[in-house]
Amino acid sequence: METANAPIPTRSLGKTGRQVTLFGLGGEGVLRTWGYEREAAAVISRALDQGVTYCDTAPAYDGSLDYYGATLGERREQVFLASKTHDRSRDGSLRLLDESLRRARTDHLDLWQLHDLRTIDQLNRIFSKGGALEALVQAKIEGRVSYLGITGHHDPAILLEAMRRFTFDTVLVALNAADVHRLPFIATVVAEAVRQNMGIIAMKTCAQKRILARLTMAEALGYVWSIPGVSLAIVGCETPEEVDENAAIARGFQAFSAEKMRELETRTSRNAMEFGYFKRG
Repeated sequence: METANAPIPTRSLGKTGRQVTLFGLGGEGVLRTWGYEREAAAVISRALDQGVTYCDTAPAYDGSLDYYGATLGERREQVFLASKTHDRSRDGSLRLLDESLRRARTDHLDLWQLHDLRTIDQLNRIFSKGGALEALVQAKIEGRVSYLGITGHHDPAILLEAMRRFTFDTVLVALNAADVHRLPFIATVVAEAVRQNMGIIAMKTCAQKRILARLTMAEALGYVWSIPGVSLAIVGCETPEEVDENAAIARGFQAFSAEKMRELETRTSRNAMEFGYFKRG
C-alpha cells in the first residue's frame, strides 16, 4: 500500500473550529453491510493511512459502528467521529447513543446529528417536550458529544425550519452538480448555513455513482468543494482503492471557475431527476 506524502487539504468545520480533510469517509459503501469485517477494516485503515480525519457513521448503517469499533483502536483520536440518531424521542435517542458508543468502542462522539429530517411532523416531535433535541442537549452537557448537527436530503424547507428552531453546529446535506435543477439545497440550506457559520458537510456528491455517467469523480467532488462554505464531502467507499482515488482527487483539487460550475450543471440537466433521486417527488 502506498500513500502520497502530501497531506489532504483541510478546512474549518464552521463554528466548531475543528479542521477536517476535504474528503471524509462516509458511513455507507462497504461499511453499510453486515459480515464484511475484513473488507471494512481495510477501507477504514486505508482512510486513516491516507490522513482522512472525518469519519461518518450511524446506527441505521448496519454494521458500520461495529466496523469502526473493531478498527479504530488507539487511532480513535486521529479522527472526528460523527454519528446520528434516527429516533425522534429523548429516551430513544439516549438509548441509541449508549449503544453507539458501546459499538464504536469510544467514550464520546465528536458530532451527534438528527438523522434524515423529512417532515414537519418529525420536527414537531423532535422539538417537543421529551423529543430528541433534549437528548442532544443533555449529551453535550454531559460531555458525551462535542457538537450537534442535522442531516437531510429530502426537502430543503425542512432543514431550513430545523435551523430556524435551534442553533446547530453543522448540517450534512445532499449536494451535487444537479442540485440547481430541482429543490435546490445550495441556494437555500447552504446559504443559510453560511450565514449561521455552520459546518457544511456534503453527501451524495455522485448520487450513488449515477452522476458518473456524466461527470468524472474529480468533477463531481470538485463541484461540491467549489461551493462557498462547504467544509468537506463524505464518500462511501467499497475498496481501499476507492479511498486512494478520492484522497488523490482531494490533494489535486483547485477551485472551479464559475464557468466550469455552470458547464457541469448543464451536463447534469438532462438527468436531473435521476441525480436527485433522494429529493421529495
